[in-house]
Amino acid sequence: MRKYISIIVIILFAAMVAKAQLIKTSLTLTVRDELGNTVEGTSIKLYENEIDYTTEKNSVEEGVTDAKGVIRFKNLKAIAYFVLARKGDKDNAGGGEKVGKLEEKKFNKATVVIQ
Repeated sequence: MRKYISIIVIILFAAMVAKAQLIKTSLTLTVRDELGNTVEGTSIKLYENEIDYTTEKNSVEEGVTDAKGVIRFKNLKAIAYFVLARKGDKDNAGGGEKVGKLEEKKFNKATVVIQ
């Protein structure tokens, strides 16, 4: 009986270690307009520092929101990011440019408002 319990404990421990290695730090952004509607086709750029954000150089990730106004970035560092969201003449300048420090090995979420 003890032999089986030991085997079960080892298997559970191995499963927990494997799961910890599979989850990477990620960020899911939802883009909304000033009325709260999600915005499809918004260009998103992530920057690690304010200088790069201000000059719009050296983005670490880029992409476009899907039909639900959502974009997912995977394999990120667990740091705060500056976000530039732009569609046509609307962007997120004037507020909401920075996403707080991401939690390591978690699925982080944030909302960006463009106007």
